[in-house]
Amino acid sequence: MNIDEQIEFLKKGTVDLIREDDLRHKLERSVKTGKPLRVKLGLDPTAPDIHLGHTVVIRKLKAFQDLGHTVIFLIGDFTGMIGDPSGKNVTRPPLSRDEVNANAETYKQQMFKLLDPEKTELRFNGEWMDRFTAADFVKLCAKTTVKQILERDDFTKRMQEEKPISLHELLYPLTQGYDSVALESDVELGGTDQKFNLLMGRNLQREFGQEPQVIMTTPLLEGLDGVQKMSKSLNNYIGIEEPPGEMFGKVMSISDDLMWRYYELLTDLTTTEISSLRSEVENGENPRNLKVKLAKLIITDFHSAADADAAEEDFHRRFVKKEIPVDVEIKRMEPGTYRLAEMLVETGLATSKGEARRLIEQGGVRINGEKASNSSAEISVNHIEILIQVGKRKILKIIGLD
Repeated sequence: MNIDEQIEFLKKGTVDLIREDDLRHKLERSVKTGKPLRVKLGLDPTAPDIHLGHTVVIRKLKAFQDLGHTVIFLIGDFTGMIGDPSGKNVTRPPLSRDEVNANAETYKQQMFKLLDPEKTELRFNGEWMDRFTAADFVKLCAKTTVKQILERDDFTKRMQEEKPISLHELLYPLTQGYDSVALESDVELGGTDQKFNLLMGRNLQREFGQEPQVIMTTPLLEGLDGVQKMSKSLNNYIGIEEPPGEMFGKVMSISDDLMWRYYELLTDLTTTEISSLRSEVENGENPRNLKVKLAKLIITDFHSAADADAAEEDFHRRFVKKEIPVDVEIKRMEPGTYRLAEMLVETGLATSKGEARRLIEQGGVRINGEKASNSSAEISVNHIEILIQVGKRKILKIIGLD
């Protein structure tokens, strides 16, 4: 790729690029000198596993790696014990060193599903932060002002709402920003919620006499509901270590509009290739077929092409061959756990619990294509669609209310 093509490739699916001229200059210099850029992504190991929402920015790191640059995956074992308050209106409880270390081990295993381990520089910010003395922290704090720190949106909001801000939280942007100084990064990546912290790194590099890094942010991925950001706590996520069949079913449950968002942020397809797929749909192609393609691309990234084929065949066997229509009525229910007989009555698929039990005992009820046999079976309603079929004509998709 020439420089223009590289920039377009790297900009795909990004929100902020500060500054594009700086990135162009760094890329041109890299070509001229043969010295690759140092591209940094830091994640605090605050949870034991990674979902697709996390991989949006990891994919951007992979894009730089594919262009031959040095990528640095920084695990925030030190900053993880502080707890980044980004987007939070309350103080986050800090993690212990043992919790951070345990989570970091799983991060190391999972991130190499996308990154080439032989070409990835794996670092921990405890390497330098653990050696910081009280005097070092005082000197670091002297590089910024209280006013600059309090300009961060979540701090401003909490002050307006008269909610407490712990002093250690004010140190978080400084410690994360110093990582860029320690690593002498040319580019730093992060989600849009990290923009303030990334800018702090850029400012601190100036203060320490380094060339400021380029900042590139990626959007926060919407979960399966298409509304809230993907989160385990909201149960609207796809984990990268989930079985292929579960991943396939979850991708097939998303809306047609959300499908394009996932194509943009979760695949390596170019914007031209995605536009071509959109044209196919506009010309009459069934969106369901494009959703199958999306599911297989995602599964191939985290499992294998063979697993993706098997997941498609299993889905086809359970749903398509049973001639269940794709476009059926959707019923939204309060999230929670329901007994099957109660759910049939609640959704209008049976007039009474007695009728519901008879239908189940007679083998006339299917859940996600599988015959139900226990009227007391507990069904969990959340953001994942549940397909309930009574007889051959009564079919509903059940999904939890937002």
